[in-house]
Amino acid sequence: MAFELPDLPYAHDALEAFGMSKETLEFHHDIHHKAYVDNGNKAIAGTEWEGKSVEEIIKGTYDASAVAQNGIFNNASQFWNHNQFWEMMGPEQTGMPGELEKALVEAFGSVDEFKSQFSAAGAGQFGSGWAWLVKDTDGSLKVTKTENGVNPLCFGQTALLGCDVWEHSYYIDFRNKRPAYLSNFLDKLVNWENVASRL
Repeated sequence: MAFELPDLPYAHDALEAFGMSKETLEFHHDIHHKAYVDNGNKAIAGTEWEGKSVEEIIKGTYDASAVAQNGIFNNASQFWNHNQFWEMMGPEQTGMPGELEKALVEAFGSVDEFKSQFSAAGAGQFGSGWAWLVKDTDGSLKVTKTENGVNPLCFGQTALLGCDVWEHSYYIDFRNKRPAYLSNFLDKLVNWENVASRL
């Protein structure tokens, strides 16, 4: 299955009032995400992975023992990560559905404690990577962080929420203030209905 760049689920300027500028989305979606699409298609051409789903490619090429992942994995995983990321944000501030709030309180004690742990994971990720809220293999909710393009699929987990902490995701709007970007993400950008739909 060839990778195809999806359209954003909102206009490039739709998140501007919530802290993510049109310029950021033009660079992040139109250039960075597109590069993962183009490079991923080149990397899988003529290999056993051509024609496989992106999820199969990620799970099949991830090497837990490697210091650095291979090019097929990196591009496939970052393609998938960004597909999720755009959907996990939105301009409609709908509030958190009750079932999700209940699950977060059960897992973390409070929504604020979840946000604190999630922000700490993102801020504490050395270099590039992602912060995640996942449903683990035992059904429990956990906050995790991953380096570079590694994602919850690699560990059999379900991604409920992910935040890109590569600098290209926040440097235009927040410069080097990653904690401020994470706080803004949780308070103003997350589409909580999308998160709840993944439970």
